Amino acid sequence: MSSEPKRTLHLFEGFGVELEYMIVSRKDLRVLPITDKLIYDEVGKYISDVEFADIAWSNELVLHVVELKTNGPVKSLQGLHYNFQEHVHKINQMLEKYDAMLLPTGAHPTMNPYTDTQLWPHEHNAVYEAYNRIFDCRGHGWANLQSTHINLPFYNDDEFAKLHAAIRMVLPILPALSASSPMLDGKVTGLFDSRLEVYRTNQGKIPSIAGKVIPEAVFSKQDYEAQILNKMYADVAPYDPEGTLQEEFLNSRGAIARFERNTIEIRLLDIQESPVSDLAIVQATVCVLQALIASRWVNLEKLMTFDEDRLANILLQTIKHGQETIISDKEYLSCFGFECSDENCTTGELWRHLAKECILLEEQPDVQHALNVILSRGNLAKRILEALGQNPEPQIIEKVYSQLAQCLQKGGVFLPEKPC
Repeated sequence: MSSEPKRTLHLFEGFGVELEYMIVSRKDLRVLPITDKLIYDEVGKYISDVEFADIAWSNELVLHVVELKTNGPVKSLQGLHYNFQEHVHKINQMLEKYDAMLLPTGAHPTMNPYTDTQLWPHEHNAVYEAYNRIFDCRGHGWANLQSTHINLPFYNDDEFAKLHAAIRMVLPILPALSASSPMLDGKVTGLFDSRLEVYRTNQGKIPSIAGKVIPEAVFSKQDYEAQILNKMYADVAPYDPEGTLQEEFLNSRGAIARFERNTIEIRLLDIQESPVSDLAIVQATVCVLQALIASRWVNLEKLMTFDEDRLANILLQTIKHGQETIISDKEYLSCFGFECSDENCTTGELWRHLAKECILLEEQPDVQHALNVILSRGNLAKRILEALGQNPEPQIIEKVYSQLAQCLQKGGVFLPEKPC
């Protein structure tokens, strides 16, 4: 959320959504480091945030990525994809003079991050320079990973405990829906979510920053600060003598507590081919979280017993196998009311169960359609692979990702046999 709420919100009283896109050449999909030019063209100066009535734009670490985000918390997610789509159109129109366009998906398929990366050089770049000095931000894990973030509020420690407990349980299976990065360096990686794989290891020099990606089982502000934040701050301090990174944003887990604004930010989702698909996944995630917090299947105390290693094991498999991931932890499945009849229950089957149980999108046919495609045809990574084949030639890669850029412009859902 880009600005402080006027009052502290209770669970699900507000939502913040952020969508990150690359800027690339229309001709050959080359990465173009011109986000600062885009912002300058709109406001006449180089600044980090441009606010409109409903949506804001902001820069990211690298100069080829622009983030679109709700301008403060919104009361409802319904219809929000239209707002984002309008700004996609506006930006693409502005980029025409550079022969450029926005590109979706969690990772550019052919980018060389060691030659194509330029850091944001303007306002607030001290933070980016600190990251670069410590970690070298030219790798895929810094320069080539576009995501969707969900910000959810909590009112007090009791609500934080409930929200954190529920989010931790959902994180391991989110890539089954959202994985959209099956390629890096012009090659199929063998993973559905290559973005998450590089994300989880990009700060290996200081392991406490990302942890196991799944947050530790802590359910109060005091414990969170003691077990996560303070350890992370102490570990980074020798590399950060100015204290530039001694802030909550340093935390790189798949969901991070932002106590300064009473929200938890889910950062695990790859961005999709268009906002309607992103909002389908965001709304599905929120519906499941609401059911867990309401103790739909088991009580919250049960959720709190799962440690991060147990949940991270499921996440690592989902990064690799997507909806085909076999979940053998029957106790985990039971927390979602899913009684599996055999030993080969998959994340895809679990999500289809959840769609019937608690994901209600009937009044939003376009969003429902996007979710139906994900559940029936597979996540975007799987559909991209169907279109590419296992050893695609460069011209096939360019063709498929150009089609994905068209999906973003048109607000459609990608199907290999019928590209937007």
